[in-house]
Amino acid sequence: MPSAFDLIVEQLVEPDARWSLGSFGAVAEFVRDPDEPAEIARNEQAMSVVTPRGAIRLEARESLRAMAFETVTTQSWSQRVALCLPQEQAAMSQRTVLTELGPDTRALRRQDRDALLFDLGLGAIQVDGCIRTADPELIEALRKHARQSLFAAGNPVMELILRHHPHGVFTTRVGRVEIYQAGTEEDAAPSGPQSRVLPQLLALQRAHAASEPIPRGWIACGHLHPAHPLHDVYGRARPFDATRYVAFQRMLSRHGDVEHVRLKRNVTKGVIGGLAPSAIAIPDDHFARASITIALRQLKASEGPSANLTAWFAAHDRGPDPDEVALEG
Repeated sequence: MPSAFDLIVEQLVEPDARWSLGSFGAVAEFVRDPDEPAEIARNEQAMSVVTPRGAIRLEARESLRAMAFETVTTQSWSQRVALCLPQEQAAMSQRTVLTELGPDTRALRRQDRDALLFDLGLGAIQVDGCIRTADPELIEALRKHARQSLFAAGNPVMELILRHHPHGVFTTRVGRVEIYQAGTEEDAAPSGPQSRVLPQLLALQRAHAASEPIPRGWIACGHLHPAHPLHDVYGRARPFDATRYVAFQRMLSRHGDVEHVRLKRNVTKGVIGGLAPSAIAIPDDHFARASITIALRQLKASEGPSANLTAWFAAHDRGPDPDEVALEG
């Protein structure tokens, strides 16, 4: 079976794949357009992609494990591959106050290696969320507020970041994402690489969303979001793409939960074969129930509606997971 790093190498060259590193409530995303200039480099230990708007570097780790899964969203389903390490290998600094770290000597572009890194102090288990700047004015202001919580009442650091547009740098034990393009308060989600810090979710101190089937003792340090059959890399709707659908189902068979894959296949056979919804017992397992819903939604997308499918939806579609709704928002 291909290793997790084999999968990374295969997918990093695909512009239709999206990547994220971070925690529940604090994440940096890397994405690029098909016609965007990209410098791709690879050796036995790591692979990187650098574009004018951002960059990503992912590293080979002996214990790195790829865990593919699907979750129920408001309109359809998501598909992801979690890049996981054992909990004891995944932990980062977990700083809780703004901290100056010195020059970013590991920056993916040579011209950024003299700029200073400041850890924002997000306190997440598996990611250090940082900003990087060579702006003397911003450096002076950040030093004035060092050793303070980003979320303390009256702390102006977030306002300073929006005003000066430093680079974002999120690092985990599997790699880093760098964000060069500037976002604004009015355009909080620009197309391309971006970071998101959601204090209300970060405060829950979860390593990942409850909808993700990550085994106990493992931490998801990052995610691959392969090309989706119903939308493009920015989430814009597109006609169902059977090739994309089949590609991820193969990935799910290699890196996903065998029982959930088998359950989806049984549901699909049951609906197409004209069986009643009672042919599949409602399992006492959240992830198994989600697998049934996803199978039904994928059937509707690929084959279209039918009377029997409508009956199965009525019996088995439980709607989106609250965590998925929070992440979508």
